[in-house]
Amino acid sequence: MRSVWLAVPLLLVAGCGYNRIQQLDEQANGAQGQIEVQLRRRADLIPNLVNTVKGYAQHEEAVFTQVAQARSGVINAVQSHDPEAMANANAQMTGALGRLIAVAEAYPQLKADQQFTRLMDELSGTENRIAVSRGDYNQAAQEYNSYIRQFPQALTAKVTGAKPRKYFDAGPGSREAPTVDFSRPGAPAASTPAPAPGAAPTKQP
Repeated sequence: MRSVWLAVPLLLVAGCGYNRIQQLDEQANGAQGQIEVQLRRRADLIPNLVNTVKGYAQHEEAVFTQVAQARSGVINAVQSHDPEAMANANAQMTGALGRLIAVAEAYPQLKADQQFTRLMDELSGTENRIAVSRGDYNQAAQEYNSYIRQFPQALTAKVTGAKPRKYFDAGPGSREAPTVDFSRPGAPAASTPAPAPGAAPTKQP
């Protein structure tokens, strides 16, 4: 008889969205993992890019220091597995890279350097994958957050300790700086506003 009474709460929890909550949570975890992979890849490209620029602009130590600090911030944020912290660190990294690339504008030989060009292409591809992964994660997080607020799933979430997930969205003051578009020499690319949580990113052609 005791086993029957113990089974009742389990059946109630299962019938109130427990399995779906777990499914949505795992879906969001997988999407967040993709963001972390791309952020690590981006951070791994930075040292080679800095060394290449140093070969032409050794006196720009302040900019190199800012990039190094921003890269360290990204690595620490990824290790924290906090989407909001990762978003802010990524925005800071983008701002530092914008200043580094602006330095390159003054060195035509650097812009023609094959190593520099290759690294810029890899960074561009990685940034695009981060944007796509960000959209996938925010959509998954939004679906999860909306689900656990509904009744009766909200009761199950409270009993099981399911908490709302943070979005991968940089806070005020951490917006991304414009980057430099070398397809139009001398013309910085216009910055684009960050999409709202869950919005699909604009993919590069």
